[in-house]
Amino acid sequence: MERGGYVYIMTNVFNNIYYTGVTSDLRNRVWEHKNCVYPKSFTSKYKCCKLVYFEFFLHIEEAIDEEKRIKGGNRQQKINLIKALNPNWLDLFETLD
Repeated sequence: MERGGYVYIMTNVFNNIYYTGVTSDLRNRVWEHKNCVYPKSFTSKYKCCKLVYFEFFLHIEEAIDEEKRIKGGNRQQKINLIKALNPNWLDLFETLD
């Protein structure tokens, strides 16, 4: 059985630090970031608690490939990706089912 996954980007309140991740359970993973479940993690250290981008893939391997592509890009490419989906830089956590 194949399992889908999400690639996502978190940022801080100033929208100037970016964390790109991949998960099969987006709601739970973002909740963990927001609640600093892992206090020594990058997102906890830099207070990246705002979900500004996510994309679903039918296969987790596709999400992992996209995560690598995004991480390999430059800062402006990440900003452009976020702006295309979320021009107002809103926290998308509340839109998750």
